[in-house]
Formats: sequence, C-alpha cells, structure tokens
Amino acid sequence: MKHLLILMILLAGVKMGRSQSMGIPFSRYYSSQEYLGGIQNYAITQHASGVLYVANNYGLLVHDGTTWRRYSLPNSTKIRHVEVTEKGLVYASGQGEFGIFKSDRLGQLSFHSLKDSLPDRFQDLEEVWKVYIGEENLYFCTSNSIFVFTTDHVFDYSLESSSGFESFHFHNNSLIVNERGTGLLQLRNGTFSLLNLFYSDKLVTGLLPAGPDSYLVFTRDNGIFTSSGKTTESWPGGQNLTINAALRLRNGTIAVATQLDGLRLLDPAGKELMKMDRQNGLNNNSVVSLFEDLSGNLWLGHNNGLSLIQLSLPFSKINHFSGLTGTGYHATFHEGKFYFGTNNGVYVREAGSSGGMEWLPNSTGQVYQIKSIQDRILIAHNDGAFVLQDGVAREIGAPEGIWNFQPLHNHPELILSGGYFGLHLFEVMEDSIRYLRKIEGFDESSRIVEQDDKGNIWVAHGYKGLYKLQLDESLESAEVSYFGSEQGLPTDILNNVWKINNRLVVTTQAGIFRYNESRNSFERDSFFSAYFEEGSLIHYLAEDQMGNIYFIGETETGVLEKEVDGSYSKQFQVFNQLLPLLNDDLQNISVMRGNEVLFAANEGFIRFSLNDNAFDPPVFPTLIRAAYLTGAADSLIFAGNSREQLRLPSVRIPYKKANLRFESSNPTPNNEKDLRYQYWLEGFEDGFGQWVERREKAYTNLREGRYTFHVRSKNLYGVVSPEATFSFEVLPPWYRSRTAYLIYLSLLILNAFLVYRLVEKRYQKKTLKLKTDSQKAIEAKESELKVSRKEVERLKTERLKQEIQIKDKELAAATMHLINKNGFIDQMRNNLNSITKKSKNQEVKNEIQKVIKTIEKNIAEDQDWEQFEIHFDQVHGDFMARFKKQYDNLSPQEIKLSAYLRMNLSTKEIAYLMNISVRGVEIARYRLRKKLQLERSDNLQEYILKF
Repeated sequence: MKHLLILMILLAGVKMGRSQSMGIPFSRYYSSQEYLGGIQNYAITQHASGVLYVANNYGLLVHDGTTWRRYSLPNSTKIRHVEVTEKGLVYASGQGEFGIFKSDRLGQLSFHSLKDSLPDRFQDLEEVWKVYIGEENLYFCTSNSIFVFTTDHVFDYSLESSSGFESFHFHNNSLIVNERGTGLLQLRNGTFSLLNLFYSDKLVTGLLPAGPDSYLVFTRDNGIFTSSGKTTESWPGGQNLTINAALRLRNGTIAVATQLDGLRLLDPAGKELMKMDRQNGLNNNSVVSLFEDLSGNLWLGHNNGLSLIQLSLPFSKINHFSGLTGTGYHATFHEGKFYFGTNNGVYVREAGSSGGMEWLPNSTGQVYQIKSIQDRILIAHNDGAFVLQDGVAREIGAPEGIWNFQPLHNHPELILSGGYFGLHLFEVMEDSIRYLRKIEGFDESSRIVEQDDKGNIWVAHGYKGLYKLQLDESLESAEVSYFGSEQGLPTDILNNVWKINNRLVVTTQAGIFRYNESRNSFERDSFFSAYFEEGSLIHYLAEDQMGNIYFIGETETGVLEKEVDGSYSKQFQVFNQLLPLLNDDLQNISVMRGNEVLFAANEGFIRFSLNDNAFDPPVFPTLIRAAYLTGAADSLIFAGNSREQLRLPSVRIPYKKANLRFESSNPTPNNEKDLRYQYWLEGFEDGFGQWVERREKAYTNLREGRYTFHVRSKNLYGVVSPEATFSFEVLPPWYRSRTAYLIYLSLLILNAFLVYRLVEKRYQKKTLKLKTDSQKAIEAKESELKVSRKEVERLKTERLKQEIQIKDKELAAATMHLINKNGFIDQMRNNLNSITKKSKNQEVKNEIQKVIKTIEKNIAEDQDWEQFEIHFDQVHGDFMARFKKQYDNLSPQEIKLSAYLRMNLSTKEIAYLMNISVRGVEIARYRLRKKLQLERSDNLQEYILKF
C-alpha cells in the first residue's frame, strides 16, 4: 500500500505545485436565487455537450453555461441523485420516485417514471438515494432495497437488506454498498459478497479505488482509512473532519467535502494542499457533493447554493481571504518571504507557510514598489522612502512621493530613485541607507525609469513624452534631451520605457519602438512585430529570470514564453479573464521566482506560474437552447434539450407566424459574460455576421422556403465552438400553397379556355365586324354611289331645271312676247276700228276693214303656239301630251287654257293670249271644269298644277 501511495505521489507531483502555493483559485458562487431552485444540491453530473445537471431540493437543475432551468418530479419532491448517458438520457432518483428525464419532440425534458415497473410490494417507496448506470444494468438504491433494471428499462431483480443500506458507491462498473452491521459489500453476479467487515459500525461517505483490491475509504465521523482485502489502516489525512463526500481529481489530488469545514484538497499521501471555507474563498462551509467537470473545474454542492472552483486555471488570488487587504501595486520575493505592497501598506508571508499574512509595521499608506537591493528591502511609498529593518519599515530621510528604486549604473553604492518631482540618489551604507540629494535639472514625475548600457537614464512621462538624462561627473545634475512625436514616436502621450533582453524598448499607442542611436530617433521594433499588431497599446512589460516576457495590454494580457531554441510562443487566451480584475490605476507585473509572476489586481494580486500552466481551453459545442415563434405571445417550438444538439429536427411554420427568435448558449463554465456569437440564417443571409454579445437572434416576416439557422460561439479564450443548426420550413400563405397552385392551375386552364372562347368570340365578332364593316363599306360605297348618282341626278335635275328655267324663261318671254304682240295688235285693231267709225271715206273704211281682217287672220293663223307648246312640254314634263292623253275630249282652246293655267297666269293674261275677253276666259274655265269632272270644292288651277 505504501508503495502505491509513493507511486501516486510521483505521478501527481508535477501538478501539485500550484495547489501548494499561496492564494485561492478563481471561483464562482451560485445562490439559490440565481439558479431558482432549493438550497440543497445533492449530486452533480455533466453531459458531453457541457450541460450540467444538478439534483436539487426542488427538482432537476439544468445549467447550459448561461441560464438555469428547473424540472420537477411528478410529486414535486426532492431529487437525491442524477446521472446522464452519452445519448442525453438523464436518470434521476428522489423521494418516492425514480426514472428518466428525456426530451420530447419539442426538446423539452419530461419525466418518465420507472416506479410502475416494480412489483406491487415495492410500490410504497420512500427515498431513492442513488442511481448508477452500468454497462449492462441500471441500479436504483433505497435504504432497504436495490432495484436492478436492464439498460432497456426492464425490471430485472431486486436486492434487499434486513438491517438497511447506509451508503452506496459505484466504481469501475462495480456497485459497493455499506450495510449496517455488515460492512462493505460488493455486488457480483447478482449477489453480494463481503468486502470488509471493519465498516459495519461506520458510515462510509466516500470510496476511492487505490489499486486492484485496495480502497481509500472515507467515513463521516471516523476519519479516513486504507483497506486492502481484510486489512484496514488509518490514513493520515482528513483527521477530525465530518466528511460528506470524496472525489479523486484527474491530477491525482483528492477533494474532500466536509459538513463544517468546507473543502479540503489533499495529496495522495494525505498532506493538505488547500483549504477553502468561509474564511478562505467559500460562501458556505457545508459541502454535500463534489463533481469535476470536463474542463477540470470542481463543483461543490452546498447545503445552500453551488460553488464553481476553477482548479484548471493557472491562477490563484491573493486577497482578503489570504489576509491581504487593498489594491495590489507591487510585490517581491526575498530570502523565502513574499512581500506585497498595496494601498494599505506592506504585507509579508513566509513561503510554504500555512499561516496568513502579516502586516509590516509602520508601512501604512500607498506603496508603489518593494525592491530588494543588496539584501536590503526598500519600499517606495507615497510618504517617501522606507527600508525594512528589524521587521519594521524605517523611513529614510527623503522627500515625499517616491515611485521606484534601482541601482545606479556603474555605481553599486548608489541607488537611483524616481519621485513625484524628479530623480533622487540614495547611498548604501554598511548598516543603513541614507538620502543623498535630488538630481538638478529635471523636475518631472519619474514613475517609469530605466538605464541603458551607457548609463543614460530614460524617464517616461505619461502625457509629455520621453526624456533622456546624462548625469555630469559629479552626479549632481543632468543634461536632458526630450523625445516626442518629432523624434519618431507616434504621439507624446502613453509612452513607457522598459528593459527587455538587455535593451530598451518603448511601448506606445501604435506598438513597440526602439531607440536608434545613430539617428537619435525611434523606430518600430521588429522583434515584437511578430507578436503584436502595429496599433497595439502595451501598458506594462516585465521579463523574468527565464527570459519570459509578460505584458499587460489595452485589449490583451499574456506572456511570450521563451522556448528551448530561443524562440517565443505567445500565450494570451487564458489571461483574458484577468483584464477586468487588474489594477487600472498603475499596472504592474511583479517577477517573483522562475516562471512565476504576480499581477497587481484591484483586490490584492493574481499569481501565475508557467510551471502550472497546463490549461487547455475547453471546446464545447454551441447550443441552441430555445426557439420561439414571436408575436403578441411567444410560442415555443424548441426547448433546447435534444439528444443530438448539433442536428436538430426540422419544423414547419405557417406563413403568418414566420417571426422567430432563437436563444443560444455555450457551456464553458463561468464565461457567460464573455461569450460572443455569430449567426447565419441560410436561405436568407449569405453567411455568418459579426461577433455579437447577444445570445438571442430574431428574424421577422420571413418568406416561404426552407431555412437553416446556424450559430457558433467564441468563449473567453478565443476558442470558436462547433456550430449548432436548426432547420425549419416556412410554409407559403394559402394563396401560394400547393393546393392554391392546383386551384390556380385549374383556374388558369379554365381561364385559358375562357380566354380561348373569348378570343374566338372576339375573332368571330371581329370577323363579323369586318364583314359588317366591309358590308357597311360596300353599302357606304353604294350609298356614296347612290349619293353620287343622286348628285348626278340632282345635277342633271338642276341642269334640267336650269334648262327648264331657261325654257321657262324662253316660254315666259315667248308668252310675254305673244301677249305684247297680241295686245299691240288688238290695240291696233281697236284703233283701226275707231278710225273706220270716224272716217267718212268709204274707200278708206274698206281698206281699213281689209287690214283688220288681215290682222285677225294673222292672229288666228299665228304659228307661235306650236313653238310655245314645244317649250311648254320641255318645261312641264310633257304636260300637254299627258293631259291630252288623259282628257282626249278637250278642244285646242281648252288645251291652251290648261297650259296657261299650268303656267299660273292670271285671267287677264290668259284673255290676251287667247284673244278673248275676260268673261270669255271665265266661261272657258267653267267648261273646262265640266270636262275634267271636277267637284265644286276642287280648285282647277291647283289640280292642273299637280297633274
């Protein structure tokens, strides 16, 4: 057994260094108000995805690195134990119930009880304390019975105890129980065999294998033992502790959970490496469960809350839990002691001591530097300069406000000091140190001071620039040269000077520069260009004894670790969480021992050692923890609990509800404030967007189609985690659905048919219209032809009328001529008759009578009528011929009278023309009416005009 313990010590020795050092690891406390559960946490486990499961008073707690969820048993009782399989099945046992939490189709965890599978005699259960997952069986343990199920959840058999089981332990696929009055029993082939009788009256709370047949056994009240076969020996560690649980960590360290004394970390030989309680980093002294997660962190389940102890980090805090108060500014290691300078004074601690800090008397106030020079501890203080003598800080007679000390180049007996108002010299005496003088010629604040190999003193002023001082031979005054933007520096502010690799470098707002003496100006330092971007702002540089270069920058902190071949490798990811913790007043890195430094922090110091830096940033997959359809009330479509987180089921979403919100997480412990996410909705975006802090991403008014939501995360250490996806399909609106398209197709076909018919009808109508238009055109042409004919007829008629008018005029003229002639002849005849009557000459009378007869004969035989008749018929449409044909019984005189009446002549005019009296005309008219057989009411002239 002793040889085994020695071997374990040798194997784990390398990794014990950090735990043996001072300080406490980084930790995080979760109160019941934060995780929204009960105060007690009985068991903790973790899935390969990084999701944490906790058995809690109020049910099952699920932590995804960002949020906490709680799931209850059907009877809402306590869960005592929890285990999870690779497939994501969560087995839980509790008060009167046991079974499985598994995800449903929405990804919500729902409980499926296995209690109903038990025989009736076991249905009245009380506490089911433990559940264990074996290769072939599942074990559910109560105080009186152990129920064995197959991995297919079929009840196999049970094991009972008459005296009762007190505790249960499962290692290497083997169940070991502590039975009251019997001791330790091991289950083999379905039956128990006695393992060790020694523990029959002891409550075993922890059992750790220590070899093929040996165990390290932890009891609640009787200490720790080693058992090999039937042999039992007391183990030196953990005495006088009430032990609730024990766990061997991956580095070989043994974690012990106690009821009253918090957490103890022991090495394999039982030596206490670390103690954490309320006075040393914990919020609660009672620890009831332990779990080491995939990242190497230790989880503590308290009687009230949960604690995360980040043992995997290569850092430890030295603060008020270590007995040190105030903000850290500078520290040093000298002759086996650590000296810490804060704004409250100087604290001292022996290396390797388990005791606390001791405050150095007379050091009260702001300390800027603690420097070991020629075996003297000097303290640069706001109140001046101090030296450590006889365990007390003794003031050196010097002005107030001393920033730093360093030996003066080529003058080992002198010490150069930077102060609030220039540089000072101190002299090292045989038994003391005395203040000499202030160096004249320079009065600027000298917080950062370095010397080059030629003895030049370089002083960096925060907002004025750099100064180079050359002391005179008497070392009383200095010649000062100023360097600013005109001498190659990017600006005059935020320039600091450091000595790295035995040469001076200057950190600026635009990178790291070096001095070119031949040009008397500054130029970019090519050595650091491979490790820092040109615009990097470095606040502090420090080099340890091994040549490692530590730095504090504006955006990153870390170390350039010197390799065996002289090259450097940059490490900064693990340092990212230090940035918000570091002293933001005056940054400082204090080099302690080889590969070990202290970072000045807002609360004390943070220790880092390259020897302990085996940290490998965890890589957990990104998780989609929820998906909602958003609206007036959000609707959950995925609850985030899937057996295969990276390949989630596809979901079909109605078009009107295509507004989605996704919630994501990454299980990297204690990293929720530093996670960054990238999102991409495939089918909507071209690729991943910018890194953002928000763990939620929403999309609204998505069109129909298939989409895949991608999310990936980047943790505090810059590690990009594998992405998670969620596929879904937005269904088209009803008017763009398949059914709608079938309807549209049918309507299209119907419309096409209707359009065809309409086009056909229009064609027919157009054809008919063309025919009609053609007909109309023809008719129009015919009409035009008729009009033309009518026009021709009209023109002919007009011509005829004109001719008739001419004839009429000629007829009228002839008639007037005839009337005038007959009138003249009649007048001449009357004159001649008058002469005859008056003349007395018979012979003359006879001659005149002859003339009168000749005249009358001439009137009777006048040929003018024939000419008149021809013209009359031409004018009046063959009136004479028609009238004569109609009334063939008319005399020539009556024909003439009819013609004259047709011409609408007056009775007197007719009398002249017919050479009769007016009375004769009236008589002729009367006779004509008789022959025409006209009624009395008929107008003769109108009848003739209308004929």
